[in-house]
Amino acid sequence: MTTSSAATPSAASGPLSGLLVADFSRILAGPYATMLLADLGAEVVKVESPSGDDTRTWMPPVHDEVSTYYLGVNRNKRSVALDLKDEGDLAAARELARRADIMVENFKPGGLRRFALDYESVTASNPGIVYASISGFGSGGGASLPGYDLIVQAMSGLMSLTGDADGPPYRAGISVFDVMAGLHASIGILAALHHRAATGQGQHVEVNLLSTALSGLVNHSSAYVAAGVVPLRMGNSHPSLFPYEPLPAADGDLIVAAGNDGQFRKLCEVLGVPELVDDPRFARTRDRTANREALRPLLVERLGRRPKMEWFHALTAAGVPCGPINTVDEGVAFAEELGLDPVVRPGDGDRTVPSVRNPITFSLTEPSYRLPPPALDEHGAEIREWLTRPERPARQDT
Repeated sequence: MTTSSAATPSAASGPLSGLLVADFSRILAGPYATMLLADLGAEVVKVESPSGDDTRTWMPPVHDEVSTYYLGVNRNKRSVALDLKDEGDLAAARELARRADIMVENFKPGGLRRFALDYESVTASNPGIVYASISGFGSGGGASLPGYDLIVQAMSGLMSLTGDADGPPYRAGISVFDVMAGLHASIGILAALHHRAATGQGQHVEVNLLSTALSGLVNHSSAYVAAGVVPLRMGNSHPSLFPYEPLPAADGDLIVAAGNDGQFRKLCEVLGVPELVDDPRFARTRDRTANREALRPLLVERLGRRPKMEWFHALTAAGVPCGPINTVDEGVAFAEELGLDPVVRPGDGDRTVPSVRNPITFSLTEPSYRLPPPALDEHGAEIREWLTRPERPARQDT
């Protein structure tokens, strides 16, 4: 399916160029997924209520009086405000869904049925659509539960793993399962598009935050389902590896991640304690893990003799994974030092908005940064006009 040139004022390139996404999602998981698709060339129409995406009001911080939360997940999109309780706006929403290759929504399961925008209704007129639904707890027994990341962090068990062993449980510093659900939705959409290319069939892709969380807990959820072990908080320590945590140097903590016997040997050589390698208490990974309380002070005594950045350079040169604990600005600066160009600036002139680069690189079809995050209903007039056209002319790139 293709959109008309009038509805796509900036030509898209990339592996998903030519695909139209009807984005009926809001807040984080859905908008993050659709931004990733947009970066890869898809044309994304962001459908908002007349009051706009909730994150438009989540501030501070702000950039030019716009929420940076909203700006972080909505580039490369065009906004149309539609009141689904208005007959004309609802007709436009249904027509957009009829024309789309992909539809993404994160309403409460079943919430779009009364507008005939649920999967069954949309697929009746658009059988090839890939329709992605994101919810908190799935469309079965958990359909009525509110899908907030913090609640899922609590109920999945993540918070029981986060924090000091003798302290209270903590949330992760970001809405980690919203982000992961957005990634899983993108993966599911791309897989369904491949299936459609082979068969002509669209399908319904469903992702929920709780299942995403249990998958994302990886070794911790596996410890329980495969061995019956319930993991608990260990601060910054790792249940199966040591050293694999912050250790204090002369001027601050340094993450040391000597995850195998060879790395541990190199660590001991750089620290000037090669005899530790032959100590039977520390010979193997499982030995070091079991005897971490004996090993930690021996390593800390040596690390305390030099500043953390001196150790960072010395250990890195020897092949021992390590790194300082940066603030976010220091993390961005480090990526810049490495030539990763972490900041992109979609938009022109006063509309330029700094944004974090899509992390995927391609040898032929690079992500593009065509449009800054849109103002509410910024493209509403042209999108509504395009949706009234009885036929869709082939797209003409400009």
